[in-house]
Order: sequence, then structure tokens, then C-alpha cells
Amino acid sequence: MPPHALGSGTISFGLVSIPIRLYTAASSGNVAFNMLHAKCGSRIKQQTFCPTCNETIERSALVRGYEYGKDQYVRVADEELKALEGEASKMIDIAEFVPLAKVDPIYFEKTYYLGADKGGEKPYRLLADAMEKSGQVALATFVMRGKESLVLIRAAQGGLMLHTMYFADEVRAFNEVDKGESAKIKEGELDLAIKLIDGLAAEDFDPARYKDAYRERVLEMLDKKAEGQELAAAPAPAKRRQVIDLMDALKESLAARKPPVKATTKKAEPVAARAAATAKKAAGGRK
Repeated sequence: MPPHALGSGTISFGLVSIPIRLYTAASSGNVAFNMLHAKCGSRIKQQTFCPTCNETIERSALVRGYEYGKDQYVRVADEELKALEGEASKMIDIAEFVPLAKVDPIYFEKTYYLGADKGGEKPYRLLADAMEKSGQVALATFVMRGKESLVLIRAAQGGLMLHTMYFADEVRAFNEVDKGESAKIKEGELDLAIKLIDGLAAEDFDPARYKDAYRERVLEMLDKKAEGQELAAAPAPAKRRQVIDLMDALKESLAARKPPVKATTKKAEPVAARAAATAKKAAGGRK
């Protein structure tokens, strides 16, 4: 079954227009919980309450308000915000191309797959191949769900991906954070640290090597509780000894280091099945 598109748009590339469709590239696999009343076990309902009128408010009676002063608000209607979007809500107008290595990952927010829409197959293929050969990525602005976003388009896995990004004024300054500039590095410590990095280095990034062990433990616990099994107390985590001498710690780490081992896929039912269902449900809910 093909994935469900979140929406459509058009990439403007010079005089070329490329109709595209937007798809979710990833979704969180976090275990979701509902809040229950401890007394009876029933799922609670959240209500919107007005303390001034001392009454519960229906959603239809709510309006947006922007606080410009203490307890002072400007009311804004959804139609007014929609009118400001204009035609830009469907247009991804490429402003410039830059090398991917020049873009700091701190600006990346979310990732989407871009697919060719009807009539856009050839220009889509042209842009993807040209960006792949040139090693360049595209920067553009795009209005998504009423919010204008800075986006980066790159060629990957034979197609195009779109990354929403933070604007420069949304990224906090790093200059007020202590980076340890006053620390004195002893002779040989840097070389040992580099050797330790080299010992743990891999040729490629393989995300399959890593798994959410905490999520698996949570799902396994939930399965046991649902089946009425008694849960054993979890073992206390081993305490890490306090590092007194950095050089000694580096030497011990080098002596004990092991090459990265490719993780094997653990077949666990119904835990694995429930994790997959949770991820699928999360993906379906983001529309």
C-alpha cells in the first residue's frame, strides 16, 4: 500500500515548475500512555475552563489571542492568518544552492520525502540528478500548516528529501555556554583521546546497529502486566566510578575498547509487533 501524502506543492527552479507531493519520512516510536483516574481506572477527559466566567468552554467558543502586554491580547481569526499565507503556501521557491557540508546540522528540524506529482516526473528527475552530480543542496521557503519555514532540499536515495529548518533568530547563541576553555590539557592526553576515537571509528553510519532498549523494556513490562504476570524488581544500574585522573581513564578505556559489533535483530513477540504498530499509528496521526 503506497504511503499517504501529507499534501502537495510546487518546486520553482528558475523557469521550471515541479509539482511534488510531501510524505512523512520518520515518526517517533515512543510508547504513548493515556491518563486514567486512579480511583476507577477510567480514562479522563480534558476540559477547557474559563476562571473569569467560572464555566467550561466548548472548542467552538475559543478564539486565538496574542499577548502583547500583561493580560492584554489581540484577537486573531483563523481566516485572517489564512489570508496572509496567499499563494506561497503551495510554492517552494528555490533561492540558492550551497554545498551540504556548509550547512550546520543545528538548523535541521524535520525530514520529509518529496515524490513527483502528476506531470512532474521529468523535471523532478532532472533536478534530483543534477543536484546529485553537482553535490549541491537547495535552500527555499515554504509555508506549512500556516507557518513559513526555511527548508533544505537535497538529493538522496535516488530522489529528493526536504528538511524543515530553524531560522537564524530561532537558534540560540552558544557563546554564553561554558565550553571548558580554561581547562589545561596535559601532554599526551589529546593523542590518547584521538586513539580512543580511532578505535571506535566505523566506515559508515549504520542506524540498524542501534535500538531503543528502553522502549523494548517498557513494552515487555506492559505485555507482562496485561497478562497478569508478576514483575521482578529491576536490577540497580551499575555505578560508574568517579574519574580522578583523565590520563589513567583514557589508558583504561584504550585497553578495554572493543570494535563496534553489528546488532542482531531480536525477534520478540508481541513486543516487536506492538512497537511496529505504535510507530505506524504515530505516522498515521501526523497529517
